[in-house]
Amino acid sequence: MNSVDQNGLDFQDRDGVLAAQSRKLAALGRRLGRDPAWRAHFAKAGMAPEDLADPAALAHAPTLEKSDLRAQYPYPFLTVPLAEVARFCATSGTTGLPVLFGYTRQDMMELVPRQLGRIFRTVGILPGDAVYQGYGYGMWIGGVAMDAALMDYGATNFGIGPGRGELVVEWLRDHGYVACTMSPLWLMTLARIAQEKGIDPRRDWKLRIGVFGGQSVSRQFRDEIEAAMPDGFLAHNIYGTTEAGGPVVAISCPHSHGTDEMHLINEDSILTEIVDPVTLKPVGPGEVGEIVVTTLDKQASPVVRWRTRDLVRLSDHPHDCPCGRHGLPLIGRIIGRSDDMLKVRGVMVFPSQVEDIIAAVPGTVKEAWHIYVDRREGDLDGLTVAVERQAGVDVEPAALEDRIAASVRARLGIRCKVECQEEGTLPRYEAKAVRVHVRAAAPVG
Repeated sequence: MNSVDQNGLDFQDRDGVLAAQSRKLAALGRRLGRDPAWRAHFAKAGMAPEDLADPAALAHAPTLEKSDLRAQYPYPFLTVPLAEVARFCATSGTTGLPVLFGYTRQDMMELVPRQLGRIFRTVGILPGDAVYQGYGYGMWIGGVAMDAALMDYGATNFGIGPGRGELVVEWLRDHGYVACTMSPLWLMTLARIAQEKGIDPRRDWKLRIGVFGGQSVSRQFRDEIEAAMPDGFLAHNIYGTTEAGGPVVAISCPHSHGTDEMHLINEDSILTEIVDPVTLKPVGPGEVGEIVVTTLDKQASPVVRWRTRDLVRLSDHPHDCPCGRHGLPLIGRIIGRSDDMLKVRGVMVFPSQVEDIIAAVPGTVKEAWHIYVDRREGDLDGLTVAVERQAGVDVEPAALEDRIAASVRARLGIRCKVECQEEGTLPRYEAKAVRVHVRAAAPVG
């Protein structure tokens, strides 16, 4: 079935979603029961995969960690013969060797387009719309998933990927793209390139929808993106992971966009738990927890209770969105990662908190900031925040440094050093940004 023919499934009630999860969990358990690696994994908790026939058993199944995947190198938990894998994608490998995930032809040409088709409908992309596809390619899932899905959906795809900014700002004007998929930082970089070339994005571009992933951005930065684009443009947060099958887990709708929340949009094929990262017990509405995913339909390289380490706040009213997608719960934007949380002189700090502070200070370049943390004798000892001053603003660098330092002290309870540089000095990222840099502190004495 073509993805655009499934609109009714977008609005199934919660009981319908739970029934689909239950049916698919049982089928997944039977399939994993034929795989020796999965049987050994479940045995760690005194279970067998077939126990998933009871949906309540999922909460007792062992979680899946990156160490589990790397222990199965080179093709962890593949579940299909290598000859049936149509392509592999990989994690970023930022903390070690990248992990490979296989996709059968059905995974890549049917499942992913079905999941992303629901996302396209949710944000208002229409068949026939011209779309600038700006996610990266290579072994990363983002670009190839979008290409397959846009083709299936019937949109007109311009699969440029990131980069080539001098050309893209003209194509955005001349080709009349109405939607884009990319890093939010890259779109703001393009807007600045356009202005330098005498192109006004608000007047000369036709964009009305942006689907942004790769990193979460503050609400202030999202508002700044929208202000730089044509009237009516909406910047939608999308969330996914390679382990979950791609950028297919969550997306904001026009109603939840205003509250900075996203629907777990494919809960009937990606079962999502929001759990306390210590106890692994489900959190309640309004509470913060870690996203844990189980892929129900993926043929190659499925995951069961994959710990993403991404922290989100479950909505106060997760099933009450005015859009009518009551079966697909709402979560907030990604707050941070449970394993990326910084403990600086005893204080817990998330990079997103620093970003929020910078975004609220007029005169800073919102997409250009970095955190440098000094490590001494195993502990994080000092924090330096590097920012840029917007060109042409009537404020001294020292004043920006003082204001940001005071805001960090007031909101986070720590003192930090702030270094303000001129616009264009700090590194930019076309895809996923690296914001936190840990360095060895200078020896004492």
